[in-house]
Amino acid sequence: MKPIDDHLKKDLKVIFIGFNPSVKSAETGFHYANRHNRFWKILYQSGLTERIYLPEENHQLLKLGYGLTNIVSRPTKAASDITKEEYQAGRLELLEKLEKYQPEVACYVGKGVYQEFSKKKKISWGFQSESVVPGVIDFVAPSSSGLVRMKIDEIVDIYKQLRQKLGK
Repeated sequence: MKPIDDHLKKDLKVIFIGFNPSVKSAETGFHYANRHNRFWKILYQSGLTERIYLPEENHQLLKLGYGLTNIVSRPTKAASDITKEEYQAGRLELLEKLEKYQPEVACYVGKGVYQEFSKKKKISWGFQSESVVPGVIDFVAPSSSGLVRMKIDEIVDIYKQLRQKLGK
């Protein structure tokens, strides 16, 4: 399976950063394409989008000032299939992307994504006191995977903090 394209450009409000593409995303070429993934619903319910977008509309988020990428580009069935070497290489690639594109906020879709990127062990939800890339605010949100045991309302409340920061 081949990786899916990033949707990035300079000066975005937010770049959403996932672990890696799912098998379904690799098959379709669209971010968050697994029907059990709640990413699109969470964006809508938190007020970050005015409607629920479909995975095949993922490129349209750029018009809203939102980008999409992953810390690891290789598609897998589960994040647990990602190797330490892939995380290390992905960390360096992500660092380059954030330095190049300079979004206002880097939103890590899952604590594990941020742990792998920042190498910090103790992480809270929401905005972080220190950023990895100077000038880019770090925000940690729960994974949108259907495997996450948090209630959707709790996840949405965390994403609402991001919406409020953006003044939406």
